[in-house]
Amino acid sequence: MTDEYYMLQAIKEAKKAYEDGEIPVGALIIMNNKVIARGHNQVERLNDPTAHAEIIALTSAFNFLGSKYLQDATIFITVEPCLMCSGALYWSKIGRVVYGADDEKNGYKKYIVPCPAIENLGVAPWPFHPKTALSHGVLKDECAAMMKDFFRARR
Repeated sequence: MTDEYYMLQAIKEAKKAYEDGEIPVGALIIMNNKVIARGHNQVERLNDPTAHAEIIALTSAFNFLGSKYLQDATIFITVEPCLMCSGALYWSKIGRVVYGADDEKNGYKKYIVPCPAIENLGVAPWPFHPKTALSHGVLKDECAAMMKDFFRARR
């Protein structure tokens, strides 16, 4: 299976959020080429600002595995994770993060400030666990279009 295949599954989750009037973000966690958890934004439904797609998917994966660590798992997220979700991903020690569209307003990169002390060491600021790999831009146009459509419809 390819990153694009799994991102299409995450997009299906984002569509569920869209249909529920939630910001359309979806997440999918895989391990050994098997989907072990899914999630989509449920902030409005649960009246909980922490009910992001990533948090829902992480909680489901922890319960499925009976473990708080996901070193051998990959999460696919339709939109760049926020700082809160990046922190949760850090603590999960997830092996890989893959996201589609950038989020200039609320994504983690907005809050990562360059640090000269570590840049001199050849290290960039990093919100994820040191062993976590990152890929981005997978089906970014499709992921971004859903967000744009959602907000355009509400203005």
